[in-house]
Amino acid sequence: MSFDLLVRGDAVDVAIAGEQIAAVGPELEGAAADELQARGLLVLPGAVDAHVHFNEPGRAEWEGWATGSAAAASGGTTAVVEMPLNAHPPTVDGAAFDAKVAAARAASVVDFALWGGLVGGSLDRLDALADRGVVGFKAFMCGSGIDDFPAVDDDALGAGMIRAAALGLPVAVHAERPTELRPMRGGSWRDWVDSRPVRAEVAAIERAVELAAETGCALHVVHVSSAEGVDVVTAARTRGVDVTCETCPHYLAWVDADLQGLGTRAKCAPPLRDDATRAALRERWSGGAIDWLASDHSPCPPAMKAGDFAAAWGGIAGAQTLLVSALEAGAEPEAFTAAPARRLRLAGKGRLEPGADADLVLVEPVGHALAAGELFDRHRANPFAGHPFPARVARVIRRGETIFSAGRLVATGGGRLLAPDRSTT
Repeated sequence: MSFDLLVRGDAVDVAIAGEQIAAVGPELEGAAADELQARGLLVLPGAVDAHVHFNEPGRAEWEGWATGSAAAASGGTTAVVEMPLNAHPPTVDGAAFDAKVAAARAASVVDFALWGGLVGGSLDRLDALADRGVVGFKAFMCGSGIDDFPAVDDDALGAGMIRAAALGLPVAVHAERPTELRPMRGGSWRDWVDSRPVRAEVAAIERAVELAAETGCALHVVHVSSAEGVDVVTAARTRGVDVTCETCPHYLAWVDADLQGLGTRAKCAPPLRDDATRAALRERWSGGAIDWLASDHSPCPPAMKAGDFAAAWGGIAGAQTLLVSALEAGAEPEAFTAAPARRLRLAGKGRLEPGADADLVLVEPVGHALAAGELFDRHRANPFAGHPFPARVARVIRRGETIFSAGRLVATGGGRLLAPDRSTT
């Protein structure tokens, strides 16, 4: 057989023809136009980050497709699923979808799919978004922090779930119950953590699960920060509710007291939790109760991180460190590749098998701490900079083309729009 590229690994070889994987196996035979030696490296599928905010159009000064996708690519992510906010306008109708796709096609280095927004109002907008290819609909059960993306109450969420179920698409929720949130008493990190207790997350997940069961809608809970929240999801699954959940590297890596040193760079919602809560979440992670890991890359200009914890924007820049964080957390590749791709029906992504997209990451299993100069996000604000990870991304291949190698981004643009395979509904 003849291939365009043959990647020779320790345990497995991967043959690429065009943009797809042609064969996978030990010591593959056949001629190739180019051969890449990957002995001593981990050969993994490209990561699929199902939760990023690249904010373009409208707020590209926060993060844009060029810099956000560069950060993702350099970290081993070959496909992202972008959230409807904080772009302006948010992706809540067909016109906003079209504008975002135009921006992404012009600049994204990685392939991309889009979440649509569920903000109440006319449900016909969901049909228009579904027709264009969103993977599902994202809703906030509390204030989003962005005026143009309002929260939904239970009635609006339930109505949106009914329409989403009819369209065969999932609803993702930011799960914090407004009635369980507390006013901040001051501007310290402790005041921030105390204002958003675990109970607010759990109560919101409980209600979202109830609505999903009533409507028959597939549900996904983003950035779960507590074992109690995961347990609600697990119990619902045993009752037959179609529900999944994700967590983020920052909830597994840090505890609330780390905010004293990390500062507002690590302010996020839900907030970092105490050591006991993190330990229990890690147990659920290692036990397989959490479906996948996502970065929730949500940066902003440095000025918006200035001041105390009451005033600073809540969001962490983490697109570049998803894969190495997952390896540090003991994740199998499934948890940051195939699992999100399968749930969101992104055919061809997240798999090393014939017929899949030729998205590969070659990882050097050596200790490495990213320096600020190695960051690609717009403001180089990833709080994991300097953190000693157990591995380093050496090369990233997107659909057969090397886009990152030896610390350098070697491609510009070229990312393609992905749409869910709705024939499986």
